[in-house]
Amino acid sequence: MADVATPSSHAEPAPRSLSSEVDAALCAQLAVAWAGEGGEEPRLGWWRTDLVSEFGGEDLFQRLLPSTWRWATLQAAREAARRRDADLRRQEHDPDGLITLFHLGPELDERLDDRLQSLKHGDLAPHDALPALSHVVTTTWRHDAFADWVAGHGAPDTTTTPVGRRLRGDPPPLDRLVPNLVAALTPLADTYPLPHYRKPA
Repeated sequence: MADVATPSSHAEPAPRSLSSEVDAALCAQLAVAWAGEGGEEPRLGWWRTDLVSEFGGEDLFQRLLPSTWRWATLQAAREAARRRDADLRRQEHDPDGLITLFHLGPELDERLDDRLQSLKHGDLAPHDALPALSHVVTTTWRHDAFADWVAGHGAPDTTTTPVGRRLRGDPPPLDRLVPNLVAALTPLADTYPLPHYRKPA
């Protein structure tokens, strides 16, 4: 009888598919967008919105969009974060030369937008479609819990620039790019620190 191969305990983990990496990136964007809000339910206050809160945007969106309001509030917070990101990047002489959590490049940005639209019009609520979101986006804001989530992404090497925190080295593949950008939010600051890579010349 032929020998049956057994998996090695030291085998490399299987690489994640691009679709799972896109979902992980979208989850990170939505989590940071939520945490960055600072309205009636103040969180970090990086953008002056109050969209993902019971008496803020949720009340309005539930009336306007009864089937998709949960997605719509997160999507609107993501847009507020994207605009703040763009405002900060415009202070750089070559804003498109920066890669940030909300500006990953035209192809990836489009893929993330398409994925969000697909999920929004699907049958699942955000926390069911993106289970990792439930570990971050909660009904009660806890600064220490969010800080722990950010720190759990690692400790990349950064340097301070006039526009934000630049990560040293070239941008890595997506499966490391987004975690590094999230990790570079540490320490959490009073204003959005714009973690970024610079595209290779």
